[in-house]
Amino acid sequence: MNPFQSIYEAIGEEKIQQLTHYFYQEVAQNEELRKLYPEEDLKPAERRLFLFLLQVFGGPQTYSEERGHPRLRMRHLNWKIDGKFRNHWMNAMLSAMDQIDLEPEVRELMLGYFVKVANHMVNHE
Repeated sequence: MNPFQSIYEAIGEEKIQQLTHYFYQEVAQNEELRKLYPEEDLKPAERRLFLFLLQVFGGPQTYSEERGHPRLRMRHLNWKIDGKFRNHWMNAMLSAMDQIDLEPEVRELMLGYFVKVANHMVNHE
């Protein structure tokens, strides 16, 4: 079993949605991250991340039902993701995490997931 799947049970859908919303508020304010989204409205991207996180953290499988296998690295190959960009992403996610009330154990588990994925997404030096 994926150790991250217990997060959904611990925090529920509403907190995952809040996390995603706060993350995209950070994206909107971060010039580097905002470049990933040529469209004005970030709501479709926010919904995709929300559904993805729900699934990864043990909730409904709606993301895969709608979009197929996540294939994160492949879906992001169009963008240059280096260590600096990864740090922008991580800082936005950390800021979002700081805005929701999380038990320390849950926060640590989520942080472990985000660090692992952010490092995996780096495709350029």
